[in-house]
Amino acid sequence: MFTKILVADRGEIAVRVIRACQEMGIETVAVHSEADANSLHVRLADEDVCIGPAAGEASYRNFANIISAAELTNADAIHPGYGPLAENADFAELCQVCGIKFIGPPVEAIRKMGDKAVARQSVVRAGVPVIPGSEGELESLAQARELSARVGFPLRLKAAAGGGGRGMRVVRCLEELEEAWNLARLEARGAFSNDALYMEHSVERARHIEIQVLGDEQGNLIHLGERECSIQRRHQKLVEESPSPIVEEDLRRRLGEAALAGAGSVGYHSVGTVEFLVDAQGRFFFIEMNTRIQVEHPVTELVTGIDLIKAQIRVAAGEPLPWTQEEVRHRGHAIECRINAEDPSRNFMPSAGTLSALHLPGGPGVRIDSHIYQGYKMPPYYDSLLAKVIAYGKDREESLARMRRVLREFTIEGVATTLPFHRALLQDPGFIAGEFDTEYVGRTPLALN
Repeated sequence: MFTKILVADRGEIAVRVIRACQEMGIETVAVHSEADANSLHVRLADEDVCIGPAAGEASYRNFANIISAAELTNADAIHPGYGPLAENADFAELCQVCGIKFIGPPVEAIRKMGDKAVARQSVVRAGVPVIPGSEGELESLAQARELSARVGFPLRLKAAAGGGGRGMRVVRCLEELEEAWNLARLEARGAFSNDALYMEHSVERARHIEIQVLGDEQGNLIHLGERECSIQRRHQKLVEESPSPIVEEDLRRRLGEAALAGAGSVGYHSVGTVEFLVDAQGRFFFIEMNTRIQVEHPVTELVTGIDLIKAQIRVAAGEPLPWTQEEVRHRGHAIECRINAEDPSRNFMPSAGTLSALHLPGGPGVRIDSHIYQGYKMPPYYDSLLAKVIAYGKDREESLARMRRVLREFTIEGVATTLPFHRALLQDPGFIAGEFDTEYVGRTPLALN
């Protein structure tokens, strides 16, 4: 087992990893930018190293500074959290060259699944259903026009080198294709330094269902069931839950088998998530694989009883999985709300400032993953996530009731937050009935309070 782990991320996930290490008896090193000197993860770690100014490219994405911090503190492993280094094959390879264990999947698995066109080709060979689309990167606008007739409208242009909705455009007719092509390439180049695109048919009224996988270096690979991630805004997830209201046992089995086949096609180990779209007829299609721990991992932990961060660390240290697929059990229901420093009454405009008042809710079945505290100054440079609130109950009805109570108790003053949005959503009849899809938030007016 490792003796000291450097956590190469910030915010709530850095706190989460540090706490897991402390429970495992592993020393930790926090890295931080100048803007994060007073962050909670810095206070909790055994050691800390400043790795640069506020800008992410000069600090949290600075390979040399992070590797130097690991060598300076004699850390024998680096946990990348879910930040910019978690799915960076070049960084994982650099760790390998420097003799520092990268707590994550193999370099080639990151590289293959990080290129969406290559990922698609890999899972197709494994027999996983994919959305009709281009077989690889599009070479030109002319090729995109030619393929659009076969793929069919509506279609999506998507960045080959990234995800999260960046570099993505929905095209509903041929006349829209050229403008969408130019905009998607421009956005992809800015986000990923790579403007390559691929094309796929746009599945309408779809559910976004993802499967958590976990594998060890001995070749054992299991899945831990699904998460429902359809409540989104501009392709960014807002609420997640497990199990999904629409996934019955047969569909769960087939999704799990497809996820394992897709992950196995690239020799995967560590934690990872295989993402699918499920249409109104119950057909499912591979979207992508995230080769890291996910923001929404707590809902899976609560319904399975498996600590994914500890499991990730243990398999990185060479330990075999202690569970078989048959031993994975699911109990109850968990829902997670992401509380961001954004103002839902102003089109989710980001907010920054000092938290002048804070009350974190509690009680049975409640988990808060956060890095904030009263007096914390929310920096304007990074992701706006303040806290993840997770409510667990014996069934969906109880977890919804618990989450409503939790959201009423939660108080944050000093910055605008998405709490009013979540309170409204949890009262919405369509959400309560489980009758929603990935476009639901965009077309459903909510009375904010």
